[in-house]
Amino acid sequence: MKQGRRKLVAGNWKMNGLHADGLALARELAHRAVAARRAAGEPIACDLLICPPPTLFFSLADALTESGIFLGGQDCHQDASGAHTGDLSAEMLKDAGCSHVIVGHSERRSEHGESDEIVRAKAAAARRAGLVAVLCVGESEAERVDGQALSVVARQLAGSIPDGMGSVDLVIAYEPVWAIGTGRTATVADVAEMHAHIRRRLGERLPEAADMRILYGGSVKPANAGELLAVADVDGALVGGASLVAADFWAIARSCG
Repeated sequence: MKQGRRKLVAGNWKMNGLHADGLALARELAHRAVAARRAAGEPIACDLLICPPPTLFFSLADALTESGIFLGGQDCHQDASGAHTGDLSAEMLKDAGCSHVIVGHSERRSEHGESDEIVRAKAAAARRAGLVAVLCVGESEAERVDGQALSVVARQLAGSIPDGMGSVDLVIAYEPVWAIGTGRTATVADVAEMHAHIRRRLGERLPEAADMRILYGGSVKPANAGELLAVADVDGALVGGASLVAADFWAIARSCG
């Protein structure tokens, strides 16, 4: 990893977490972070981000105070306001204490029909509101079997990233669709190939490509985190199920070194 690219471990809670359980989980992580900092001067060798359901934002923003753990949303609307029933703007996320927002997750692309154009608009909205966009890309199993994985991800990057974004306001998360929530993980060789490919593609458009963080996601857990996080151009992880267990999420973070 290039000197200066601090790893990021992000937890995507998805549609999980009622108030009591979500607050307890956040408090446990905050306690671990504060205790580690007091013991060693710094909590861990990476940044931490949790992205809970929006019903928990205000409670978790309070619980994470002084922990150093960032709070993020799982999605945002591209408009700042308007007649969009059920949606939240990036400005609303910022107002609720968020610093990041996930855009373009494969579950949004597949379940809600989000195109690269929509994802690009949402990433631009995140920048407009002062949020860091965690922009997801990744191929399906059929696309990988057909040898299209690299071209699919290249197309998503080209279509989803607004002009002018850089390392300050954009993080890329590579999540092979077939590995999300399945227990299957891409091989180290596949991860290394794809992350190097993403870095090259970013370099064709963005002057700060060498400084941008590229996360790996897809059934990341304590047992495989160390190996994955040691791969060149892997600058952290986007964690699903394991982020719902404090001990597991903390162990993954500890794997950063």
